[in-house]
Amino acid sequence: MDLLLRGARVIDGTGEPARAADVAVTGDRITAVAGPGELTPGPGTRVVDLDGLVLAPGFIDVHTHYDAQILWDGDLTPSSWHGVTTAIMGNCGFGVAPTLPPHREIIVRTLENVEGMSMEALNAGIDWCFETFPQYLTALESRRKRLNVGAFLGHTPLRLFVLGGEERAATPDELERMRALVREALAAGAIGLSTSRQPAHQGAFGRPVPSRFAEVDEVDTLAAVLGESGKGVLQVSIGPGMFLNEFSDLSVRHGIPVTWTALVTRTDKPGAALRTVARGGALPGEVYPQIACRPIVMQFTLEDPTTLGEIDEWKEVLGLPRAERFALYRNAEWRDRARAATLAKWAHRWPKVDVDETGAHGDAVGIPLDHLAAQRNTTPFDLMLDLALSDTVTTRFRVVLENDAEDEIGDLLADKRTLLGLSDAGAHASQLCDACYSTHLLGYWVRERKAIGLEDAVWRLTGQPAKAFRIAERGLIAEGYYADLVAFDPDTVGTTPIERVHDQPGAADRLIVRSTGVEHMWVNGVPTRESGADLADAAGGRLVRS
Repeated sequence: MDLLLRGARVIDGTGEPARAADVAVTGDRITAVAGPGELTPGPGTRVVDLDGLVLAPGFIDVHTHYDAQILWDGDLTPSSWHGVTTAIMGNCGFGVAPTLPPHREIIVRTLENVEGMSMEALNAGIDWCFETFPQYLTALESRRKRLNVGAFLGHTPLRLFVLGGEERAATPDELERMRALVREALAAGAIGLSTSRQPAHQGAFGRPVPSRFAEVDEVDTLAAVLGESGKGVLQVSIGPGMFLNEFSDLSVRHGIPVTWTALVTRTDKPGAALRTVARGGALPGEVYPQIACRPIVMQFTLEDPTTLGEIDEWKEVLGLPRAERFALYRNAEWRDRARAATLAKWAHRWPKVDVDETGAHGDAVGIPLDHLAAQRNTTPFDLMLDLALSDTVTTRFRVVLENDAEDEIGDLLADKRTLLGLSDAGAHASQLCDACYSTHLLGYWVRERKAIGLEDAVWRLTGQPAKAFRIAERGLIAEGYYADLVAFDPDTVGTTPIERVHDQPGAADRLIVRSTGVEHMWVNGVPTRESGADLADAAGGRLVRS
């Protein structure tokens, strides 16, 4: 054996109780799991005493948007700080491949508008050394990676590649070409196909993302390729014509797992999420609603009002270059058109919107905009615009978007029909940071709230996503499995306060959260973290193919 891990409480990812055990690793595989003291190291074995830490399989994050970031950040921070050893990219129908050179700007602007990514970072950081999806996977395989990564084929770049951005239904010939490209992607190792029908997904120049122009039958026809290939997951962001009955039907007819986003709680709709789980659970098929374990709290600016993109008048804003948007906010005619729709659509959110960062309006920080507007005899809509227009720096507003009914989140975590995801790691980088969801789960929901047990929490982070996403030989501590491992202290594991840093290409900013209590990590048997600190230039990660 190359490595012997002693003295740990092993939680193996199956949901079974923790047990005292030693674990041996040879090369990239776990080669023995035995009782304490039963394994004898050889002369070249490195022995690590974990001294009562929990040893678990490396965490698997099934919902990330690292498709672009991985091209400049092989460490995939901050996920790599939080016990994650495998990240699945390309969710919600988005990605950077396949992409022809004339479409690169559209892809960049789509990621900017929908996923809140910095155009400066994307333009400076993406190495367009690929056009097809297999070429993209080859590029990923050749790069240094701290973590394992897998990628969905996104419906939006796929449609752009075939239809050239035309906003219409596909012809039979175009549909057959897309089917061929899905087969090609699966053969190359795509985790599956992702798509979006989400009305809030406004892409380049404020237009609906290409996948939203696909008919439901197109999604069905492409999903059939997954069934014919015998591999691949279908991931859907919900929208018109695509919900519980359709997910069940797709799963049963094509024999595929389907996962959908997002199942969130809302204080103004108590119990609605649990009722949705019950309705979906009564239907046949292998369908996984994805849940989050953190409230979805986002910072936004009026330079990048992605959060308001589902409102028609704000689609006009997103269709303009950033430099021209503030002129529209000063336009009385636009204000008159946008006021009623914005006030109505966000009626349940105004009590949860406040100023988070400002140069000139310190007296407004932390006060809900509806309260502040009432005090100033105006509307939250007008107040938001006026604060931003009169500030000396960029005003950052904080909004609780969804998932704010805490008790119901705990109930969803306890319901094993749901799948934990929605970290959105790599997206909305300057607006939120939920890449820390794994350590938040272990620290807050397990230790503090005691909503679920530690073994169930580890299963949610390891064995369950590995099974749902068909990730072979990962997600468990078992002989023959890849040695993706994390050792953490259950008494201290958690998250640090959020920070804003400027470490992206083009000096773009992002929000980060660091971890506490994550002491050691191994990826394919390669140490990547020791005694709570990352090992520089660690490169244990591999491309995970379907």
